[in-house]
Amino acid sequence: MTVHDPHAIAAGAVAVRPVRPATAIVHDSADARVVVFRLAPGEEVAPHTSPSTVMLLAIPGDRLLLGPDGERAVHTGTLVTFEPNELHGMRATDGPFTVLATITPRPGIR
Repeated sequence: MTVHDPHAIAAGAVAVRPVRPATAIVHDSADARVVVFRLAPGEEVAPHTSPSTVMLLAIPGDRLLLGPDGERAVHTGTLVTFEPNELHGMRATDGPFTVLATITPRPGIR
């Protein structure tokens, strides 16, 4: 068993480019990838699709999740699931936003 603290991992996450949210891989296996996203106010992950199922768990912060029906405000603890190839994204509004994303099967594994 491995125990993870998403808040601590999010605090140490880094952005690969200044215009991108900070990310860190929490877990990576052939079956699933778990990634934490830390978005500053106004930052977003643009709507996109994935061939995998994507589950986004909202962790404290001001937030919007983006789906095929547009933006939806969510509160801490909300879990939103997206089917394969369903449009999804996220955006921080007035404050920081942390999201724990589970992607299964792991991207690149088929």
